[in-house]
Amino acid sequence: MKKTNLLLIFLFSLSILVSAQEKVRHKPIFDVHVHTMKVNPTWSSPMCPWFLTSMPGSDPNEDGAAFMSLDCVDPLMPAKSDEDMQNEVMRRIKDFNMTMVAFGDPEILHNWVKAAPPGRIIPGIGISNATEMTVEAFRDSLSNGFYKVMAEVAPQYQGISPSDPALDPYFAVAEEMNIPVGIHMGTGGNGMANLTQPKYRASLGDPFLLEDLLARHPKMKIWVQHSGYPMVEHMIALMGANAYVYVDISGMIWSYPLDDVHYYIQRMVRAGFGKRIMYGTDFMMWPRLFETSMGVIEHAQYLSEDQKRDILFNNAARFFRMDESQFEWPEEK
Repeated sequence: MKKTNLLLIFLFSLSILVSAQEKVRHKPIFDVHVHTMKVNPTWSSPMCPWFLTSMPGSDPNEDGAAFMSLDCVDPLMPAKSDEDMQNEVMRRIKDFNMTMVAFGDPEILHNWVKAAPPGRIIPGIGISNATEMTVEAFRDSLSNGFYKVMAEVAPQYQGISPSDPALDPYFAVAEEMNIPVGIHMGTGGNGMANLTQPKYRASLGDPFLLEDLLARHPKMKIWVQHSGYPMVEHMIALMGANAYVYVDISGMIWSYPLDDVHYYIQRMVRAGFGKRIMYGTDFMMWPRLFETSMGVIEHAQYLSEDQKRDILFNNAARFFRMDESQFEWPEEK
């Protein structure tokens, strides 16, 4: 066979390989829990994933309990600036064919939406108590068309139950407007109530506290952020009683002991809720957190390939009522 033919065969085989790699690389990912934050160099620091593997106590007269561990070979580095953060996020949207539900600082959120391909950043607006904005202002914010979801709703940090009557008018607006709702339910780290959030109560992360809210708003679709970790049995019971309740696995997926993270996810899958678990990072300031969190699902041996795709993409696409055309990557200009 002539060298020219061999070269053509080689180049053809290489093109097929590159094409296959592109298809794998761009298999869509849906992250339902991303924070838009301004970078503050004074508190931005490296982070070791699964840093809560060891949670020692501390003397209250000392500086406080160790919250994050840096005892790892390759800690995740924070973004250096708002521009750096935006560039890193946009690169991952393209490289991993990602769609994100994002919420937080309004200026950063608007900048990301403008920078991303249409529909790849789904903006959310959340509340933690009834003093942040009036119900009328909340309705207006949703009515103007920019915000698509109600998230992150985090009354637990304020010492308030999600079923508190004061929050009910806001949930009524979401139900009326058919807006999905993301509610923080779960732990927040070692010494949360002592160190950073004095009103925080672990008991207010119990998924059962959502029952009265769901009974008052039976058509409201919610997803429980952080899956109510570590109260998996209550989470399973709540999902069994309420067909519209989904969960995301954000935060816990990169902070708590990896073996326990796998146990928690596997327990929900074994209970029959693999179609209602959504991938989320709880992304804040470390760009490589996306790859780290994806890897937890991609390397989970107890999940089939179909179950992995459900968690990483399919379940969220269904929950947010999106069709396949919304995930087609725009052609390069």
